[in-house]
This record gives sequence, C-alpha cells and structure tokens, in this order.
Amino acid sequence: MADEPADGAGRPERIALVTGSLAEPRLSKIAGEIADAALDPVVVNVGVKVAALMTAEIVERRLKLPEGTDRVLMPGRFRGDLDRLERFFGVPFARGPDEIADIPDYFGQQRRAADLSKHDVAIFAEIVDATTLSVEAIVARALFLRGEGADVIDLGCLPDTEFPHLEEAIAALHGEGLKVSVDSFDLDELRRATRAGADYLLSLNENNLHIAGEGSAVPVLVPSTQGDLESLSRAVEACLASGQPFYADPILDPIHYGFTASVVRYSELRRRYPGIPILMGIGNVTELTDADTTGINAILMGLISELHLQAVLAVQVSPHCRTAVREFDRARREFYAARQAGALPQGFGGGLMALRDRKPFAASPEDIDRLAGEVRDRNFRIDVAQDGIHIYNRDGHHVASEPFALFPQLGVEADGAHAFYLGVETARAEIAYKLGKRYAQDEGLKWGVAGEIAGSPEAAHRLTFKEAGTTLQAKVAAKTDAKAKAGETP
Repeated sequence: MADEPADGAGRPERIALVTGSLAEPRLSKIAGEIADAALDPVVVNVGVKVAALMTAEIVERRLKLPEGTDRVLMPGRFRGDLDRLERFFGVPFARGPDEIADIPDYFGQQRRAADLSKHDVAIFAEIVDATTLSVEAIVARALFLRGEGADVIDLGCLPDTEFPHLEEAIAALHGEGLKVSVDSFDLDELRRATRAGADYLLSLNENNLHIAGEGSAVPVLVPSTQGDLESLSRAVEACLASGQPFYADPILDPIHYGFTASVVRYSELRRRYPGIPILMGIGNVTELTDADTTGINAILMGLISELHLQAVLAVQVSPHCRTAVREFDRARREFYAARQAGALPQGFGGGLMALRDRKPFAASPEDIDRLAGEVRDRNFRIDVAQDGIHIYNRDGHHVASEPFALFPQLGVEADGAHAFYLGVETARAEIAYKLGKRYAQDEGLKWGVAGEIAGSPEAAHRLTFKEAGTTLQAKVAAKTDAKAKAGETP
C-alpha cells in the first residue's frame, strides 16, 4: 500500500542520492523501485567514479542539487563533514547505508524509526553458584549481569551447601542499587532471605506460601508438583485473596521432557488469569539444547510477547549460553517495538541476527564483474556474492569458494604483509559466504548483539567480568580510604 503524500508541500519528499559513475546504474534502478507517493529519490552523479572517496570540498565544487531537494543522502562510507555541507547547501545531509543494496531497508527503517528504549519484561539473571562465591565475587558477577541487561540478580542456592554469607550478599547487592531474588529449596534459606530484605523469593508453592508473610519479599509461585497447574492456581487464588504481590511460573520444561505441554500451561494460566504477573524461566531450554541461543530466545520472546508475560529468569552457565541475558535484553526491546507497531518482529534492528543476514550479498556477480572491469590499479578488492569469493585488481578477477584456491592467483608470495592481510580478509569472506552473512572489506563481520565487543557503541553500558571486578575493587578501596581519613578502622 502506498504511503501518504509528504506533509506540508503536498508532494513527495525529494531526496538527492549522491553517487559516482560506478554505482550510478545500480542506484538508479533502486531509486525507481523505492519511489512512491511519499518519496521522490533523484540520483545525482557528481562526476567521479567513487563518491565515497570525495571530500566535502569536492562535493561543494561538483554537486548540483535538483530543484526542490528536501535532503541529501551521501554514500555510507563518505567521511566528509556533513555539517559543513548542510551550511553550504542549506538542506539536511545524512549518510546512507554502507551498501547500495540496503537503501530500501534504510528508508523503511527511517519511516518506522523504531524506539528500542522501551520494554515491558523484567529480566531476572541467576548466579547459579552463589553459595560457593565470596560476597565480592557475587557483587562483581552481579555488576556484569546488570550491564548485560538484568533488572534483578537471582542468588542460586545449591542443595546441601551452606550459605552463611547470604544476608551479607543481599546487603552488598542492595548497596549497589540492585534488586535481589533468592532461589532455594531450603525453607530456612528462604526465611533468612526474606528477613534480610530480599526483594523476591524463588520458588514458593501452596504448601510453603506462608513464608512470604515473614517479610516483604515478593514470591514467585510454582506448582507443588511438576506440571500441576491446579496447585499453582490455588496458590495464585490465595495471593489474590490476601493481596499478596506475586509472580506465577508454571515452569518451562526441557524439550522431550514436557516442553510442549509446559508451553500450553503458560497459555492456559494466562487464559485463566488475564491480568496476573507471570514469569518464565528459560534455562531449561537454552541451557539444555544444543542450538544457538539467539534463535531460541527469539522464539521464547515471541511466546512471552503474545502472552504478555512480565518477567523472565535467564541463566548463562553453559559456554554456548554466555550471552543469553544480553540477547534477551535485546529481544524484549525489539519485540515490544514490533508489538506496539502492530508488526512482525522484522526490521527492528536485527540484534538477534547473529549467524545469517537477510540480505547477505550487497552485489550480484554481474555487478562485481562490471566493477572489476573498471579497476585500473593493483590494489585488491574483495567481495562476496552468491557464486563465491571475488578478488580482483587491474591484473585479474578471480572467484572461488575458499581462500586456498585464490592464493596461487594473487602473486603475493614474496610480500608477507600483503599475503597476511589478504589471508585475513579472504578468511572473513569465506565465513560470510558459507554462512550467508554480509561481508565488507576491511570491516569485521557483524554478529548481532551476541558479538558486541568492548568499546563498541552498542556495548557502551556493558562490563566484562574483569571490568566488573575492577569497578568493585575501586569502590572498596575508596571506602577504605574514606574510613582511614576519618580515623576509623577499615
């Protein structure tokens, strides 16, 4: 369905798509495809081969904007000063996507403008071995998990393992501004936890629900026996009658051990009680399934979003689950935005697209072949298309499915640095080709939220385990210094 005409002028927004001669044919074709009642894209060739390599000064000299231009879109790899160009031409300038093939998605996302700052699902992140850790180690782990997206730190208690520092751990976590839940089968530990000010207790049933009355902790209710939805309903009814706040959790079972039936229980509980807060623990599926957690978490988040569940309990013990909390943080934001927009969970950032991309190839083999024919220097260009890895310069154009088949054609045996560079880049290209990921020369492959690295804009709020420990040590040292200056014994 066509979009409505642009506001104000009663005409579509005219956008100048700046390009060079090499990309002009492809861009002109795309411009024709995306033009509609709201968008009038006009391709402007500035008279150079590669527009991304221009400076702002060159643009000022060469660019002639069509009459009525509302804004200008520069190539994504253009590094000139956009503010300078805006002042010079008097219209807004922006960088588009790095690849021409992504321009249709770019304009779709611009119109939708997804806001990922909101969500309606709380994340409980469990430290499963809290009883074996020191208070300092618990706090360091908790700070890390908060950086990953956790809202509540769940202290997991181990059977037949004493937790003498439980109260101290709760106090220390509260001191860091963290909410705390305690997960134990030991009734004495649960009593100690609620008396120590724990915010939540996991897990109570109809037989021991009275423990919730011994403090202010909010209980997470579970069936008294595995799969017994009726006992959970009785516990829910008791809390509703007494005004006791709670979460209810029918328990998500592992695959082949009741998984489908447990999903049905969540649906039935929501049908019975449309307004109650429900929590889903996901570890039985993520931890006990040999599959990448990004996809698993996306499906589970779909269930949570449709059923309007309010909380999730996540663990990341197995190495293949090491980014589970981070992934669910992204999932809850993308799915919330999609649900608010009344849309499928597509085009809301793609944070869970770790292994494959929807559009893995930025150019067709024919496009690359045409570009290769224009190259007049010895520098190697590398691209990936559906027929394999392409590497080309003025001396030739070669295509193969793996780097070893390409190396004999390149003539870099005597140039160790160049050979190393080409080895790294063609190895990346091979991974992209085999997985179906987008490849761009001189850039690392993108792995969605699972591949965020320290220092990246997406990971600015995250801490590594080492950073969390260092942060804690600094705080302890500062408190010790303060006490020493006040004449107190540290």
